[in-house]
Amino acid sequence: MISKVKQVALLVAGGLALSACTLGGTNTAAPAKKPPAPDYQVASTTPPPPASKGLQAICYNDSDLATVRGRMLQQELVVAALQCQNPNGTRAFDSLYGSFVSKFGSELSSNAHALASLSRRKRFNVDVMVTEFANRMAQRAPVDKEFCSRSQRALEWSLDVKVTSLTQAPPPYDLGPEMNIHPCPAK
Repeated sequence: MISKVKQVALLVAGGLALSACTLGGTNTAAPAKKPPAPDYQVASTTPPPPASKGLQAICYNDSDLATVRGRMLQQELVVAALQCQNPNGTRAFDSLYGSFVSKFGSELSSNAHALASLSRRKRFNVDVMVTEFANRMAQRAPVDKEFCSRSQRALEWSLDVKVTSLTQAPPPYDLGPEMNIHPCPAK
């Protein structure tokens, strides 16, 4: 028979051995940080409309798409700046978003004028479109586990020295097709 002291010693040794076993538990190493690149965008799953004569009247040319995507990028980044938080509850991207606005301030202003002109030509309300961009972006936060990291990559890419124009930074989510914003078919 094993004495009580030996039983306790065996129990303690077994507990220590089990506590050392992580069973594939947490990896304390931080994931490798990717260099800034435009590889963060989630493509739309909305299929394009069938090519028809009527599509030409509602489609967007490359210049118009660049204008819409520039504003889409701005709205998506501001939503991320408001939603993504540090562990202590502060906003995680305030300084990055501020740098984005500083870097592209004049281009964002030009984009606002171009979007107003486009809205008159295409007959849409800019405020409604911008609100829709923000709402659709906000809906992605609870369902995309990469929401904040994707947004951070978008901010980091847009602030990279290689990016000299808004057109070089795609929005994190391509909301255009879900909102019936499609490129014109090739002629």
